[in-house]
Amino acid sequence: MNSVKIRPVWGVNLDHELFLFDQTLRRHNLVSVDTEFPGFLRNTPRDAPETLRYSDLKFNIDNTKLIQLGITLSDDYGNISSTWEFNFCDFDIDNDACNETSIDFLKKSGLDFERIRKDGIFMSVFRRKFLEILSVHANLKWVTFHGLYDLAYVLKLLSNNSLPLTVFDFVKEAAVYFTAVFDIKFIARFCKGLMGGELGLNRLACILTVDRCGEAHNAGSDSLLTACVFAKLKNVYRIEERNFDGFLYSISPKIQSMRPKIVVPHYYQPLIPCRPPFPQMMVCYSRPTHPRYHFQVRPTYVMQSTMFPCVL
Repeated sequence: MNSVKIRPVWGVNLDHELFLFDQTLRRHNLVSVDTEFPGFLRNTPRDAPETLRYSDLKFNIDNTKLIQLGITLSDDYGNISSTWEFNFCDFDIDNDACNETSIDFLKKSGLDFERIRKDGIFMSVFRRKFLEILSVHANLKWVTFHGLYDLAYVLKLLSNNSLPLTVFDFVKEAAVYFTAVFDIKFIARFCKGLMGGELGLNRLACILTVDRCGEAHNAGSDSLLTACVFAKLKNVYRIEERNFDGFLYSISPKIQSMRPKIVVPHYYQPLIPCRPPFPQMMVCYSRPTHPRYHFQVRPTYVMQSTMFPCVL
């Protein structure tokens, strides 16, 4: 992990970094995410019923703005590629709703709010470009730690809408954007020696002997640690992904993807775990388009001038 670079992304280098991000997604389909935001406007009691937890989540996210989005890309064999830390300029520390204690905490963690406001990315610009990238990459797996708020902020960012009214509508909406979702904190509940999942990311990383790169409570560093912990957890506990796909810690409804999963024929499956043989693969599409992503749902892969349909 020490060789993985955390790439800060600002308005000036957004296009270049998204190009690299798009290229990296061709071989690394695990998307580990973390967000930094202005704190909670409402604090939810630990023993609160699910309806209240979601009501507070919706209030907090609808009334605050995302500050940072960290994304680390990796593959199914635990190979970590790169980490991007997107800084958004929409949040105005002087005028927008925030929790002042959380803001002070983020400042102490190294966030430069003055530079973020001056040099950051407009979310409207990021949204359009990022959705274009997602539209041509199938079977992405989204990895989080205690990720309800992280995914909810990403959902708000991509949909450009307030969160749905109920938790059941939330999981339906999330299923449009997220093909597969894994919450490490939920998985840890079923792993011996991990305190029933009642531990934080740093504590879990310590138990699994995973080192951090960068400063805690920065979205890039936290997403990188999330990716490394997930890889180690899968290796140590032989995690079967199908048993945990769609479950988030702290809510009961499961996210069941509405996006079609594309199965690559077995003769094009990776032969060497660290080097899947897809560098020259392109994707051609035909109508109809997906109503949300505007992406075409029946791709045909083209490799070395030979066309064959995917198995859907």
